[in-house]
Amino acid sequence: MLKSIIGENAGKVWVALRTKSPLSFNVLKKNTQMDDQELNRAIGWLARESKIRFEKKGKAMGISLAE
Repeated sequence: MLKSIIGENAGKVWVALRTKSPLSFNVLKKNTQMDDQELNRAIGWLARESKIRFEKKGKAMGISLAE
């Protein structure tokens, strides 16, 4: 059950990043309406599958799709 929820949330993050990226954690959180734990799990899922990359821009960290 939890695995399917994490997968669904990963899909929401992927759609948000497909629309516009890179996005910060806080913007992703706002756009997906997930709490910190849900979003971290979804990001972890996508990172494990090499679907996203992390970009440092100054002091901020951006997340984008790995294409």
